[in-house]
Amino acid sequence: MSQKVLDALKAKFGDAIVATESQHGDEVAVVKRDKLKDVALWLRDDKAMAFDTPVFVTCIDLLDWRPVKAVGVPSSTRPEWDGVSARYEVCWQLRSLAHRHRIRLKVALAENDVKVPSLTPLWQGFEWQERETFDMYGIEFQGHHDLRRIYLYDEFVGHPLRKDYPKEKRQPLVRRPDLVGDH
Repeated sequence: MSQKVLDALKAKFGDAIVATESQHGDEVAVVKRDKLKDVALWLRDDKAMAFDTPVFVTCIDLLDWRPVKAVGVPSSTRPEWDGVSARYEVCWQLRSLAHRHRIRLKVALAENDVKVPSLTPLWQGFEWQERETFDMYGIEFQGHHDLRRIYLYDEFVGHPLRKDYPKEKRQPLVRRPDLVGDH
């Protein structure tokens, strides 16, 4: 359905598009982190693209990732995009209402480098979703005007949707003055 979008992306941005794939009607473009904003701006503003609807942003933690059909593959085998052994993939899904096509943009991040440009300045609909991804995975969206926790309290240590987050972890007890009183 949106293969023409992938072809146009590759023609326009060349090596900024690290990889593309189509599975089950979903077209995916893996984009170099430093070119993400340029690609996104073009997808939004080009009349033939007209991606006007932000659908979602999230993160995929690839810790212990294995190909589906690979039996006996070591758990440390992860996809490598543009020389980055990807621990995380940040994903943005976009839709064009006018042209009825959609695309998923992905940026691969190494375990020790979790910064990525924010797309909130381009699509306000990503504001809360980027905050959620920051809160749950610790991905830092650079340029986001209000990047702070959205579900968890400020003193919470860690990011609970990371696969290496210890499920038995105890968190600091925080007393809130607005909840303490005579009962």
